[in-house]
Amino acid sequence: MNAPVGNPARTGPHAQQDAIGAPPPSPTLVPAERYYSPEFARLEMERMWPRVWQLACMVDHVAQPGDYFEYRCGPYGVLIVRGDDGVLRAFQNACRHRGNSVCVGSGAGLRELKCGYHGWTWDLAGTLKRVPDRKGFGSLRMSDFPLVPVRVDAWAGLVFVNLDVDAMPLLQYLEAVPDDIAWCRLEDFRCYATLTVDVEANWKTIADGYSETYHIQTLHPELLRCVDDIHAPQQIWGHTGKSDQPYGVPSPRFDGALSDEEVWDAYVSTQGALMGAAEGAPFPADERRPGQTVQDLIAARTREFAASRGVNLGWADTDRITRLHQYNVFPNMTLLANADHLTVMCSRPGPDPDHGEMVIFLTTRMAPGAARNRPTDVRTTAGQAEPGLVLTQDIRLLAGLQRGLHQPGFTHLVLSSEERRVINMHRNLERYLDLPDRERIRGGAPG
Repeated sequence: MNAPVGNPARTGPHAQQDAIGAPPPSPTLVPAERYYSPEFARLEMERMWPRVWQLACMVDHVAQPGDYFEYRCGPYGVLIVRGDDGVLRAFQNACRHRGNSVCVGSGAGLRELKCGYHGWTWDLAGTLKRVPDRKGFGSLRMSDFPLVPVRVDAWAGLVFVNLDVDAMPLLQYLEAVPDDIAWCRLEDFRCYATLTVDVEANWKTIADGYSETYHIQTLHPELLRCVDDIHAPQQIWGHTGKSDQPYGVPSPRFDGALSDEEVWDAYVSTQGALMGAAEGAPFPADERRPGQTVQDLIAARTREFAASRGVNLGWADTDRITRLHQYNVFPNMTLLANADHLTVMCSRPGPDPDHGEMVIFLTTRMAPGAARNRPTDVRTTAGQAEPGLVLTQDIRLLAGLQRGLHQPGFTHLVLSSEERRVINMHRNLERYLDLPDRERIRGGAPG
């Protein structure tokens, strides 16, 4: 478990640290074939995916008795059900008779789990209750054929599953993340939609894009004008890692050349929805009090926007409203949060190593105890997806990135210490796959 890295520029809880930290002796080299090799993908399916905690859905999907959600990851299918007793359970989505999927998609109002092929039926706790023409099976004991259980647990409104029933508890797997973000009161957010984007890229290619800030200066020039991508301290805990970035300030790369109005305009165009600002909302010069920064103005507008939804953000200072905390959870999840923002993203494997999907969970903060409503689930293609300027830029890049990895002269990714969360993902992957030394990443700082 590594301590925070970087070069402190000031003291205090939000001391500035650069994203790079102490340079390693050499770059880290990751074999490119990990991103397209069918054999490597097979190892992931056999040795990693069945043993890790994966975000499947939100509590909003399965909030009431009889609610269900089908989660798929490659060949694996998990059925998540809220029982009559209010308990959340999960099962391998396979009828014990011939293997047919018991439920597909998501929905509400289930009273039993009935296979649509031959009618074998279980209660919501997974106990077999009916077998048509049972006498044809001879001495068949119903208790011998429950639905096969899967580990399931919820944290902060997120529902995770693990096919390994002997896996470590979810909170242990999440390490320091729950305590680190506890101040944000994530349980008050409600998911209103999920967007699943089919992408011509490996799941790791997708995940890498939300595991570093190095690309902001090139891929996101609009965003660069309102985020400090240099003083973005990072921390690695094990399965998890963290980075945080101050928003509402220009990147130091501009060396003070941007005006406050330009920083405001950039924030409105890339993040304006977070404070309820329409495209082109003018800089509120007439509202500015002596000593107020652009960040203070953004925070004030954000509090007003929250209040219009019945949410009191009086407990959140400017830093908690404008600093984005980004958590990576191995293998495929990132959580982006500040006082009035929660977006969660996952990448999942597709039908072959050159295809995957990005799943974006969209939420809004509500007053404590607000009712839960079933999210709208939308699926689209990378060419059609437009989930905001910055994420659209990320998605449109992925297919070309995946093609480049195949080129015969490109044998290794060359990673810097700023990309340490990408490196950490690969080190975890190596442990789960039990790779021999000759196939492991080379160079960089000791793992």
